[in-house]
Amino acid sequence: MNPRAFAIGLVCLASFASQGAGAQGVRLPGAGGARLPAPVMSAPADAGGAARQADFIVAVVNSEPVTNHEVRQRLARLQRQVASQGGAQPPRELLAREALEQLILERVQSQLAREGGIAVDELSVDQAEQSVARQNEVSTAEMYRRLAADGISREQFRQELRRQLMQQRLREREVDARVRVSEQEIDQFLREQSAGTDQAQLELSLGHVLVSVPEGASPAQVASAQARAQAVADKARAGGDFAALAREFSDARDAAAGGLMGLRTADRYPDLFVEATQALSVGGVAGPVRSGAGFHVLKVFEKTRAGLPATVTQSHARHILLRTGAQLSERAAAERLQEYRRRIQAGQADFAALAREHSQDGSAKQGGDLGWSNPGNYVPEFEEAMNRLQPGEIAEPLVSRFGVHLIQLLERREARLNPREQREMVRHAVRQKKIEEAYATWAQEVRGRAYVEFRDPPQ
Repeated sequence: MNPRAFAIGLVCLASFASQGAGAQGVRLPGAGGARLPAPVMSAPADAGGAARQADFIVAVVNSEPVTNHEVRQRLARLQRQVASQGGAQPPRELLAREALEQLILERVQSQLAREGGIAVDELSVDQAEQSVARQNEVSTAEMYRRLAADGISREQFRQELRRQLMQQRLREREVDARVRVSEQEIDQFLREQSAGTDQAQLELSLGHVLVSVPEGASPAQVASAQARAQAVADKARAGGDFAALAREFSDARDAAAGGLMGLRTADRYPDLFVEATQALSVGGVAGPVRSGAGFHVLKVFEKTRAGLPATVTQSHARHILLRTGAQLSERAAAERLQEYRRRIQAGQADFAALAREHSQDGSAKQGGDLGWSNPGNYVPEFEEAMNRLQPGEIAEPLVSRFGVHLIQLLERREARLNPREQREMVRHAVRQKKIEEAYATWAQEVRGRAYVEFRDPPQ
């Protein structure tokens, strides 16, 4: 089986308390950009000792306990999430009930995953760990420094990554794999779009300059950063070259690319960015606006309603797939592919020849060639790795639900979609919506089947 299968994003793995823009969790790139709850170990440092002293069981889920300490941790995260979004805090009792329900549902899904034999190799956790750091635009070392400051150890964080990966794989098996889209549903979508009755999402292409504020910055440092960001905003509003300003002043990872974040639906941007630019027309500049990361200056380069694009950026890639199981672990497969990669880069082996000999995918006969693909054709983790490549480059071995891949990008091009490709993009969009609806129904069903005994209420 090759990675050309539309699916929900790998997993939304973490936020750094109030460190990042919006502080609402990471959205991994790819089809759908699905978001799952962020890790929940992040309790306030001064609450940890008291929580443990007062720890007791508040509920039992199919014989597995949920403790008061866990509820307090989740409650603290929910409270910070609300605060980071600038909203009024709901009553503590209401948030505590929400925290407990989240933990119960996670317990049930983790139990089902274990019972179903779903396991997560260390390599998958490593890959998820690196994805979280990339999405937060920091190194892995810096990510763990920030997490440690929030009371989260590396071991705790990796345990949470493993749990979420297990639940994601369970969801892929129990929900995603069963969702189908009929030709009639595609026709209906197209009719609604032509009539202008579809609820299309806003699409934005933003330019971004970040003037970072270090953790624990003094008032003078904050004021200096704000003044620097204001100067950038003033120059941008006066007609200055935004790309040049980004390259000169921005601390974000996209600075080298002129701060361009690309055209994407609004729900793939931090809420802070969407709110700051919602009243602006194309060419408008917002900011500086403040987040936990620092001060942001934003420019609207494109603003439209999502629909079927006339042209897309297509990718031509090839890969070698090794399936994993009892005979071959993910780590062993990755080591084998890493050796292939070394040999190819050294000119000692040919990618196509290795694919024909070793790949366990239907593309093996074609030397691993997957042909031209449109955005969303591959599972998100595959597409994310491919999109980071320049033509000719070979990615590090990558884990997906199908096994472990070695991916090489051959070329990219801008191309107009033909009618068949347009229908496939519609199929992806409709399927994504149906998956979300199916997951909500499935989650309610598994929660309803679980035996839950409530003990003392959380404190």
